[in-house]
Amino acid sequence: MKATSGSGVDPPALGVTLGDPAGVGPELVLRLLGEPALAEGCRFVLYGSVGLLRDVSRAAGIPWPARLVVVPAAESQDLPPGTEPVLFDTPVAEAVQPGRAQAACGRLSGEWIAAAVRDVRRGLTGAIVTAPICKAAWQAASIPFPGHTEMLARLTGTEAVRMFFWSPGLAVGLVTIHVALSAVRASLTPARVLQTIRLVAGAVRCPEVPHPRIGVLGFNPHAGEGGLFGDAEQEVIGPAIAASRGEGIEAEGPLVPDTAFRDGVRRKYQAFVAMYHDQGLIPFKMLAFDEGVNVTLGLPFCRTSPDHGTAFDIAWQGRASPASLFAAVRYAREHLLHLRR
Repeated sequence: MKATSGSGVDPPALGVTLGDPAGVGPELVLRLLGEPALAEGCRFVLYGSVGLLRDVSRAAGIPWPARLVVVPAAESQDLPPGTEPVLFDTPVAEAVQPGRAQAACGRLSGEWIAAAVRDVRRGLTGAIVTAPICKAAWQAASIPFPGHTEMLARLTGTEAVRMFFWSPGLAVGLVTIHVALSAVRASLTPARVLQTIRLVAGAVRCPEVPHPRIGVLGFNPHAGEGGLFGDAEQEVIGPAIAASRGEGIEAEGPLVPDTAFRDGVRRKYQAFVAMYHDQGLIPFKMLAFDEGVNVTLGLPFCRTSPDHGTAFDIAWQGRASPASLFAAVRYAREHLLHLRR
């Protein structure tokens, strides 16, 4: 299924989806194609539309890539020979209005993700990077998932997946994801917190840090204040931390959430486990927005994404920073190259 380059060695292929056509994803991918150094050691395989990319290139004033092989998308296909980036092209039948949630755009972004997952599972690519999607467009297109993470879990039949946000100076995993704040407490169980601690510890464990320290946040104000403000710390989080320590994981907590990310505390840990979405992502995006990477833990392959959304307000204007997408590509590329060593 893999093409052979002129050197006789296949570079590992990295799948990249364009995200929502009306958002900043397509222009960020064009920026990516203009930085050949980011593809060093691997080959980009894009899932999107050449017509859409040309429209965005003109509107945003981003030069067309010097090298790009365009192949009509098919259910089952191989990579053409060479090392140039490849685009599996799906024509866009309807006009795209940048900066607006549209059902057609939701449908296309969902199709591109499904194709990328299909190809990584059959070994055509080794990892995938996904540009941002629009949840409202997915809803309009009747796609029954609140986001990438849930869709990827369903497509791969994976039960335990977690959102994990990584940067050089801060890493945070989430116990719960896209649920209403009022439903978080009922979603917290010792087993779910323990599984998150395991996945996060595994994500940051490396030869240089074989026993990473994981800071586990409390759920209630002041980490419950000994039960005065709630029982999650005593009934759920504490037992999960104890169980993880019994497995040899250096987990500590429950930490008081409003002080855990101060410099003097934050630097003690290789990663944190937060109980809900904003508890972990407000400090992460304050401290690492431009270099943050969204990683889905628990999948049978590496999937990364920028840590931001579609940015409809600046879509197709050439103003969006590609820094987070570039970081997501570097993370996934390093994973691919590590597998080859």
